Amino acid sequence: MKTSLSTLFLFLFALSVQAQQVLTGKVTDAADQQPLPGASIRLIGTQRGITTRLDGSFSVTAAGATALEISYLGYEKQTLPLQGVSGPLDIRLVRTTFTADEVVVSATRVNQRTGMAFTNVTAEEIKKQNLGQDLPILLNFQPSLVTTSDAGAGVGYTGMRIRGSDATRINVTLNGIPYNDAESQGSFWVNMPDFASSSSSIQIQRGVGTSTNGAGAFGATVNIQTNEFRKEAYAETNNSYGSFNTLKNNIMAGTGLIDGKFTVDARLSRLSSDGYIDRASSNLKSFYVSGAYFGKKSFVRLNIFSGQEKTYQAWNGVPEALLKTNRTYNEFTYDNQTDNYQQDHYQLLTSHQLSRKLTFNFNLHYTKGRGYYEEFKKKQALADYGLPPVVLKDTTILATDLIRRKWLDNDFYGTVFSFDYDSFRKLKINVGGGWNRYQGKHYGEIIWAKYASTSSIRQRYYEDDATKTDFNLYAKAYYQLTEALNVFGDMQFRKVGYSFLGFNSQLNNVQQEADLNFFNPKVGFNWQLADNHSVYASFSVAHREPNRDDYTQSTPESRPKAEGLQDWEAGYRLHSGNLAFSVNGYYMNYRNQLVLTGKLNDVGSPTRTNVGKSYRAGLELEAGYRLTKTLTLNANATFSRNKIETFVSYYDNYDDYNEVTKRYGQTSETSRNTDISFSPSVIAGGQLLWKPVSQLELAWLAKYVGKQYLDNTQNETRKLNSYFTNDIRATYAIRPKFVKEITFSLLLNNVFNRLYESNGYTFSYTEEGAFTTQNYYYPQAGFNVLAGVGVRF
Repeated sequence: MKTSLSTLFLFLFALSVQAQQVLTGKVTDAADQQPLPGASIRLIGTQRGITTRLDGSFSVTAAGATALEISYLGYEKQTLPLQGVSGPLDIRLVRTTFTADEVVVSATRVNQRTGMAFTNVTAEEIKKQNLGQDLPILLNFQPSLVTTSDAGAGVGYTGMRIRGSDATRINVTLNGIPYNDAESQGSFWVNMPDFASSSSSIQIQRGVGTSTNGAGAFGATVNIQTNEFRKEAYAETNNSYGSFNTLKNNIMAGTGLIDGKFTVDARLSRLSSDGYIDRASSNLKSFYVSGAYFGKKSFVRLNIFSGQEKTYQAWNGVPEALLKTNRTYNEFTYDNQTDNYQQDHYQLLTSHQLSRKLTFNFNLHYTKGRGYYEEFKKKQALADYGLPPVVLKDTTILATDLIRRKWLDNDFYGTVFSFDYDSFRKLKINVGGGWNRYQGKHYGEIIWAKYASTSSIRQRYYEDDATKTDFNLYAKAYYQLTEALNVFGDMQFRKVGYSFLGFNSQLNNVQQEADLNFFNPKVGFNWQLADNHSVYASFSVAHREPNRDDYTQSTPESRPKAEGLQDWEAGYRLHSGNLAFSVNGYYMNYRNQLVLTGKLNDVGSPTRTNVGKSYRAGLELEAGYRLTKTLTLNANATFSRNKIETFVSYYDNYDDYNEVTKRYGQTSETSRNTDISFSPSVIAGGQLLWKPVSQLELAWLAKYVGKQYLDNTQNETRKLNSYFTNDIRATYAIRPKFVKEITFSLLLNNVFNRLYESNGYTFSYTEEGAFTTQNYYYPQAGFNVLAGVGVRF
């Protein structure tokens, strides 16, 4: 596998194009004719793109291109057809607030001058795959990214890892506003069904990335921008249906520009699926409404969106022993074993041009979340619910079957802001930050019990209120030292305060507080060797606080430390003829990385523990080559080592029970130079796109993920096997007279019916002198189909 991928990239790299016609020109501000250095010029129909020099000039080979797309932040984009065009070109861009959506998110995004690894995913790319599966699945073919789905069909609870980092280490922002759950630090995409349909662009930053708002970026950043400005009125509906009764319907509409100042966009969606796993059904609904005002120098947008989900629980996985005989097994059978949650978002986004060189962005946000998961539990000790035993004549009942609901009712609100300065010469500065507060109510209710004792319906058996504040300030600067050399600096101060119910040193539940302060500097450079290729490097520091369980299930004496990360990145980019190629090397050195070892802390909980030296080191390759006018090949691959120097794991010994402490004894195992769990050493993806006519595109999509270990012992009996999947996608568009466009889509997933598992967990114990390991897995669907029809009016 490694040899064939290396050969592929060497072949693509060798396909440099012959001498071609060179177009020259200059990009300036239409109002004052001042040059726009760093303006982006993309050659439509090729893999090439460049930026303008300090004086706004450029030169680019034009063969194979049909048009030039010229853009600069804060200016209206231009598309220049190349038929019959010769240089030098005089391109004048018009400043406008219609591009303010991009300005609002620019402070938390990176560009080619930052010296960091990133990928931009356009709305067009998202739309091709968007037939009802969740956003992580739509991003499956991006570099270093691995996806999973609890229900096995890509709908419901889905997740992704980037460079082996899970959701709690991936910072997610929506229009620059934090999305990660404040306490668990994870991102729950099931709460945003069909949000991809309202996404205009997504930037994935691998590694620490640039300073952003919200949870600490410890493996990657996913920056999502929603509706961009659309001048003309539109309406469309997208409908799809496929395997496992997967159904998606949505209606989208927009007014276009009203009176030269206003726009309104809206979307209404519903999704449902039976899931691949037994009873792993999903019933999802969402809406999105956005109204914007565009003044001469000011922009205001109000976004209101909401997601409601009801999913049957499939999060316990399938025991290893059943994988060959009953891959779709689900141990839950209670008819309402469901997760129920609704999340409402309100965002007020503003941007103001204080002068030609200075812009101020100020945003407010509020998120309301509420819901519960309901579960049937057998033989629960009444004492665990604060209930006395039930006495029936001579019989004392100490346990009962019951149905309980665990509730979460939370509010998240705050502000994010930035000042953006552009000298239009050598210097760009972003100064910004945010203040956010989370208030969460956790409580449990008994809604039925076989033996109710003294309980009443919906009696609360626990309550826990938590408050968390997150404040950060950052300053970033880009400086053009020479025509070819740009340097980048970024400093962030982040302060986290958390108040919660946890154990004190006497093992009593009391309200506690934790305060942490982090300083996260970053520096990088980009050296433009020539118009078509460059090298870059960066060094970044990040810190991340422990999550809710780390605090609430420990005492101040056993509480883990915050994690630290030093991230070194370096790479090379080439755009030449029909070839685009990049290679990025990284070394991520962790301090006090938090992992599960199985060891019990002083309150008897198996919480995560800080480990000593650990690192991730890898090489990421990306290439795109236009083989012919109708055939394009895109490919990416990541080769990595992900290691913990010394790891000690602990296992319960059920033969060793202490009557005084009421705990089982434990045995330990030491592993050295062991792989970090869920971190495959090889991840590769490829897309072969064929467009024989303008209305039709056929695509072959391939994904390879190397083996992964379920824990940090690198034990071959506790692993996910490697897998290689292939999909076929077809899209065909017609333009009849009665509507603008009808698009037919067909997605054939896993066409070779590969049976594989994308996630799992493991635990081991000793009982009756025998050491036993239990592995659980999350099987993914074999061959399955989704078909859709989209109509634009």
